[in-house]
Amino acid sequence: MYIAPTSYSLRPTSYFIHTLIAAYFRYLSRARDEHSLHSPFLFSLYTQVIRARNSSKAAFKPIQTLRKELRKNRQLITITDFGAGSKVNAAQQRTVGDVARNSQKSARFGRLLYRLIHRFEARTIIDLGTSLGLTTAYLAEATRPFQGKVLTFEGCPETAAMARQNFAQLGIDNVSLVVGNLDETLAQHVAASKPIDFAFFDANHRYEPTVRYFETCLTNIHNDTVFVFDDIHWSDEMEQAWNHIKAHRAVRVTVDLFWVGLVFFRKEQPKQDFILRF
Repeated sequence: MYIAPTSYSLRPTSYFIHTLIAAYFRYLSRARDEHSLHSPFLFSLYTQVIRARNSSKAAFKPIQTLRKELRKNRQLITITDFGAGSKVNAAQQRTVGDVARNSQKSARFGRLLYRLIHRFEARTIIDLGTSLGLTTAYLAEATRPFQGKVLTFEGCPETAAMARQNFAQLGIDNVSLVVGNLDETLAQHVAASKPIDFAFFDANHRYEPTVRYFETCLTNIHNDTVFVFDDIHWSDEMEQAWNHIKAHRAVRVTVDLFWVGLVFFRKEQPKQDFILRF
């Protein structure tokens, strides 16, 4: 994810916690499990991928070891951020440990992304928001058996430098990292890419950029492409963006897991929106 800009006016932490808890209880009241699914595609996806457990995978252990190391790292880095920022810390200078604790998806979601990529045998991966590269590492490991590649984007040069070090430490060599403002880098790289199999959106958490990045990547998809949007209930703007995406004519199926939203373009599926427990 793009990290804490100094120009962004952050809401009070108490307000954020209150609104997020309220959104989570709304989600819980509406979320269903496999017993509500009549679609064979969604039933197998939910039971075999979303709710599957594979925590013993050997590929995850080096990433988790690195995560623990980074959380203890007191090195200061200067943050350059083009996104909506962190609700936790808006400082221009932050420790690597602070970034690792507050700006990274948990291992649980890394494993979910890993399973999704495996399920659809995704080879061309777009990752919007590298941060320290831990989530990117899950994407890279998942697509390795298919000789896939990850194209990841990061706005902060110092964070990107740390991510490169982390990829080297993990022995990951199937990642290309683009540094700079997504507004200036994304469109040209998407246009030059092979058709996108899988995209993870964890960048600018505001309505207009999220919708614009979605529509940019939409120009290079195929029937089995999967999009995953992070923090779809993070703010009013992100919920508006999620509603816009759900309603888009190209989107056939969406799955709201609260913390992330899954998007499918399979023309053979009826247009449906699901809210499922995770």
